[in-house]
Amino acid sequence: MGFDVNRFQGEVDEELMCSICSCVLEDPLQAPQCEHAFCAVCINEWLTRQPTCPVDRAAISPGDLKPVPRILRNLLARLSIRCENASQGCSAIVKLDSLTSHLNDCEFNPKKPISCEAGCGLTVPKDEMETHNCVKELRGALQASNNKLTNVQIQVTDLKNQVKEQEREIRMLKEFMRAMRNNNPRIREIHADVENDEILRWVSTLQAARVTRWGGMISTPDAVLQAVIKRALIDSGCPDHIIQELMENAHERRWPPGLSTLETRQLHRRQYENYVTKRIPGKQAVIVMACENQHVADDMIMEPGLVMIFAHGVE
Repeated sequence: MGFDVNRFQGEVDEELMCSICSCVLEDPLQAPQCEHAFCAVCINEWLTRQPTCPVDRAAISPGDLKPVPRILRNLLARLSIRCENASQGCSAIVKLDSLTSHLNDCEFNPKKPISCEAGCGLTVPKDEMETHNCVKELRGALQASNNKLTNVQIQVTDLKNQVKEQEREIRMLKEFMRAMRNNNPRIREIHADVENDEILRWVSTLQAARVTRWGGMISTPDAVLQAVIKRALIDSGCPDHIIQELMENAHERRWPPGLSTLETRQLHRRQYENYVTKRIPGKQAVIVMACENQHVADDMIMEPGLVMIFAHGVE
């Protein structure tokens, strides 16, 4: 529905009137061919009954409607209209394009939202303030919050159940694949090749490192330091199936014979220069991968590789 013409100051041009409700156009839309304009509500309701223009009966559908030209919108915007709260005592006359903002602030608007000062602090329409009950409203708000919380808890429970089911399916798939590999040597070989390719791709993304102070090696890193290095490996894209092995190989108890004790490390110190090392991003640590160090003696390397953590001296 449009605006009552009696609310406007002065004459209103017929071109600004809706031929359906005979009021001044509100949110106008126009037909595509004949360009007759109507209130958006009026024309959409009309088209639910018959798909034709109300003026010349040309065939149209809701999807054919389009906004009116800017010049028509400007003419509407310049009209002066009385506030719809005039019966409540408001004497304001504003431009039509300012009506909405005026109504939001109009002191005579019975639906103007105001804050309750009785204690609850809720925002209530002005005409409902007399019957407003703080305790009842707060109780209702609390109940709504509890209902929402219950729904969230149900959703969380459902998601947890879905995750558990997916984890169970993944475990079953892994067990099936493991059984297949054990029973079929060819599948074992293919799986190993895939894992090796994944390792090579990852290693190739890492920056080459140079250790300037091998004496700064931390052979027995604590749990906190290991956790930091493990997170850095994960963030670098390290294949899941070797992360745990690599971290276990960060401690001297898992190192090969040539590195297993302080004495052997001092004895083989000059051989460190033969290592191809890659830096663990952002850390004073390197990895020495077996796939890149096949040229070193067997007692100086192990599968899939070594993690060496330093106090300093990694470039």
